[in-house]
Amino acid sequence: MHANKPIAPYNADMADANAITPEKFAEVAQQIEAQVSSVIVGQRDVIRHTLIAIIAGNHVLLEGVPGLGKTSLVRAFADALSLRFVRIQFTPDLMPADIVGTDILEEQEGGKRGFRFQPGPIFANLILADEINRATPKTQSALLEAMQERTVSVLGRTYATSKPFFVLATQNPIEMEGTYPLPEAQLDRFMFKLNVRFPKVEELTAIIEQTTGDKASRAEKVADSSTLLALSQFARQVPAASHVTRFAAALVAATHPDGEGATEMVKKYVRYGASPRGAQALLLGGRVLALLNGRYNVAIEDLKALAPAALRHRVLLNFEGQAEGISTDAVIADVLSKLKVT
Repeated sequence: MHANKPIAPYNADMADANAITPEKFAEVAQQIEAQVSSVIVGQRDVIRHTLIAIIAGNHVLLEGVPGLGKTSLVRAFADALSLRFVRIQFTPDLMPADIVGTDILEEQEGGKRGFRFQPGPIFANLILADEINRATPKTQSALLEAMQERTVSVLGRTYATSKPFFVLATQNPIEMEGTYPLPEAQLDRFMFKLNVRFPKVEELTAIIEQTTGDKASRAEKVADSSTLLALSQFARQVPAASHVTRFAAALVAATHPDGEGATEMVKKYVRYGASPRGAQALLLGGRVLALLNGRYNVAIEDLKALAPAALRHRVLLNFEGQAEGISTDAVIADVLSKLKVT
């Protein structure tokens, strides 16, 4: 456990973006990160990138084999941020109404009967969509409106989701039987796609020691939803110079085979490049990362650090790229190494 002094979670001064300073932002964010790290051994990059996406108010897709602590990671963030957490296990028989809710017929005053909306689990703050690719496309699409619009529509009526609202989804990259790959439109709604890797021997030893004892490790509360919303609003105020914004645009354009700055690798192996949301993810994530690094301005290095997470699920390989086992990370690294912005 990290011996960090927790910050009072209901400090009214931190619930107002105008009262937050870069120093206070970094202090609160580092406390959140430290509390999650006290529960999750290793996975520092995954924790950092998930924190960036949550502060930015966006969603994350976590990919990794079972047993790597993806569920524990999401629960630790919920504990540290005092968010209402719900886990939805996606299965082939899961229906959209099981997620968003439905109208139920009940007896009302005076003996009359009427319909009342029964909210589904999606009306929580932090949703763990476990093994999201096991549900049918119809059920997966139930998340699409909520992720993009922060609303759900049921029988012609629209309901707003909770604030804040995040979807952290998981999928297994190995077992493909009985799965339904996420459509590109839904993948694009995730700010980051993070690869949760198998731990090193030292980390695995620490995990075994931590999880087989008689005391369960839980993250302590260091912030609340009001503080989180204030941090998000403050991060959006961080300036980005025109050359930094142009770098993000040029990077995304260079991932398209017919785009300006496309490398030979992109032209040979890529079918379609990243969408404008990729550039938005880079800039918004860069603002948060700059504050975490103690700066009040976005640097090109911030964008380079976030490029794999922000673009790997937005770059679609063609048949030749898939046949030769080319990874989207390799394509992005190739573009970064050769990109020149004037």
